[in-house]
Amino acid sequence: MIVLVMISSVLIAGVTFYQYREQTKDYHEVRLGKKEEQVRQSVNFTLKKTTYPQTTEYLGLIFKDDIYQISDVLSAPFNIYDLDGQLIKSSRPKFETQTNSNCLDAEILNQLGSSVEKRYVERNSAVGDQYQASYTYINDKRFKPIGILNLPYYEDNSFYDKELREILIRLGTVCLLMLLVAVGLAYFISKYITRSLQTVSDMMHKTDLTKRNEKIFIEDPSSEIGRLVDSYNEMIDELEQSAAKLARSEREQAWREMAKQVAHEIKNPLTPMRLSVQSFERKFDPEDPNIDAKVAEYSKTLIQQIDTMSNIASAFSNFAKMPAQQNETLNVVKIVKLALDIFTEDYIHFISEEEEIIAKLDRTQLIRVVTNLVKNAIQAVPDVQSPRILVSVSSEDEFVKLSVADNGIGIQDEFTDKIFEPKFTTKSSGMGLGLGMVKNIVETYKGTIDFSSQPEKGTVFTVRFPKENLAATA
Repeated sequence: MIVLVMISSVLIAGVTFYQYREQTKDYHEVRLGKKEEQVRQSVNFTLKKTTYPQTTEYLGLIFKDDIYQISDVLSAPFNIYDLDGQLIKSSRPKFETQTNSNCLDAEILNQLGSSVEKRYVERNSAVGDQYQASYTYINDKRFKPIGILNLPYYEDNSFYDKELREILIRLGTVCLLMLLVAVGLAYFISKYITRSLQTVSDMMHKTDLTKRNEKIFIEDPSSEIGRLVDSYNEMIDELEQSAAKLARSEREQAWREMAKQVAHEIKNPLTPMRLSVQSFERKFDPEDPNIDAKVAEYSKTLIQQIDTMSNIASAFSNFAKMPAQQNETLNVVKIVKLALDIFTEDYIHFISEEEEIIAKLDRTQLIRVVTNLVKNAIQAVPDVQSPRILVSVSSEDEFVKLSVADNGIGIQDEFTDKIFEPKFTTKSSGMGLGLGMVKNIVETYKGTIDFSSQPEKGTVFTVRFPKENLAATA
């Protein structure tokens, strides 16, 4: 709209300027023609009443005094030349004394002679003003040319230039007002048009594949916006259906993987149990004097495998279902020390700058977090010459910070993204559920767990618990 207003304003100004110039040109041509006709009539009248012969030689005498009278009456200076272009008489005496004006150019004579109308108009400019001069023949009563009538005409455009300036000023004022109106209309119309688009854009920006997304509802939308909103809402419906199918598929896949893992872990102790039973059945002899020792050994083997299966079942049970939180106000420093008492390794050290850090947590789950992190650290330093594990507790504003650092083998870069995944482990034994369970406990408390590691230099796990149980508050 703004560009159209500006273009139209320029075009209107250009057309107005062109129209005034053409109108001024036509005006001066008509005015010159009228002046010329009046002078010709006066000249013809003077020729009719004169007593001198109507010849070229007597033109100076015929118009000796009448030329001034005609010029004064008609307010039109003019000159009379003979047929060869020599000046005979001028209504301006000073003009006769200018030697460069006493003779017409041959071009003028040729143009006049070849003209069908026997009339030639010369156009030129002088001192910045437009200048015209008409040339016609003076005829005797037999219509025979006896001289040349020259009528100079200076165009006075001051009035028209003033009018043009006033028109352009008024036109510029109107165009400026139109431009301001166009700017205002463009602003409000664009705001009205983009209001719905902004709503759609905001909703699209909030779209999250992991959450339930709201649909867009706009009152009285245009047809284009309505189609866009309908397409977005249909996309949201399809997205929710796809998310539900994906979640169901992931759950089914997770249970299948879990079932495979459980079956694999249970088969490991079942194989030695089967071999032990078969061997006992084949070698059983009631009369054997060492029968009691063999039965005891057989029973010990079965009990060991049964304990292994029980530990497997407990591990999966603990991972799949956390016990209900029994939150209490406790001293985290004291509980962490208590959790470390079960470890006999002399390279485990504990530091805390504070004797007491109070937080509302579940005692059992806090101990489980500590023991799992320390167990992982112990398993990371078996081949280190001077193993060292440092457990520290500190307070950070509204959080309790628990760190477990070791100088073990570290974590390879390709494993950093999978370290908290259930069933993932880099060790030859174990089921890879410890860190997954720790992450589950920490996130239940709205806390965070992260780690930093350098291969062959060590790993640091850092856990932050809110001092107030935000999960319970929420």
